[in-house]
Amino acid sequence: MFNIANSCISVCTSNKKGYCFGCFRSRRERQLWLSMSNEQRRDVLRLIVGRKQRIEQMRQHKGEQLGFDFEEVVEVGELF
Repeated sequence: MFNIANSCISVCTSNKKGYCFGCFRSRRERQLWLSMSNEQRRDVLRLIVGRKQRIEQMRQHKGEQLGFDFEEVVEVGELF
């Protein structure tokens, strides 16, 4: 019925695995987007949602591991 718009946000930088930091699509998904059917594009958009969620979970987990409060003043004697 309606074409699904390209998810590109013009960030266009990829990580080592080829996933774009802007739209979260793989290199192959970006290359084939124009020739994909709407159903294939919907599948890619579903994958993007999952990728975003996993990245956000990793960021939260990393923040929990670091857990530093840089505003807190700590006396040197308290560290040991």
